[in-house]
Amino acid sequence: MSTSAHLSGDGIVIGEGTHIHPTAVIEGPVFIGRDVDIRPGAYIRGGTWIGDHCVVGTNTEIKHSILFPHAKAPHLNYVGDSVLGANVNLGAGTVLSNFRHDGKNIRIPVAHTSIDTGCRKLGAVLGDGVLTGCNAVLHPGTIVGRETQVYPGVQLRPGVYPADSIVKLRQELDIHSKT
Repeated sequence: MSTSAHLSGDGIVIGEGTHIHPTAVIEGPVFIGRDVDIRPGAYIRGGTWIGDHCVVGTNTEIKHSILFPHAKAPHLNYVGDSVLGANVNLGAGTVLSNFRHDGKNIRIPVAHTSIDTGCRKLGAVLGDGVLTGCNAVLHPGTIVGRETQVYPGVQLRPGVYPADSIVKLRQELDIHSKT
């Protein structure tokens, strides 16, 4: 472990073999497992649990979240109030948003109704093996089933997305002359 990372607060546990880059900031309470790679500019906020063999990458912020073993948020990610299953990999710029812009409780649409979580902050829950492409945005209250691939640029609205799926973005460009 690097001795020049910025650690603040109580209850910081760091497992053997973990490498923390000198520019990382860690605020307790935090549990970091064994053989974790905390890269430059990472910001790990209190209430976070990071399992063995995870990666918290360059300029990634993790807040009140759980990363199961081998989960990776390798670069330019925001993970707020979320759960990443084992072997999840977030593409560059993936955002797991945790707060509605209107400040209301997070609701998760299910079938023909929606469940009020009672939480004003709740990000995404990603099953084991979920992969997101670059710049994917998962809105508050998104649940993604295991082994699902979310392609680059996709915005997932709150709801439950099935396991073993591929979620692609379909778009058309509308280009006009400036004159």
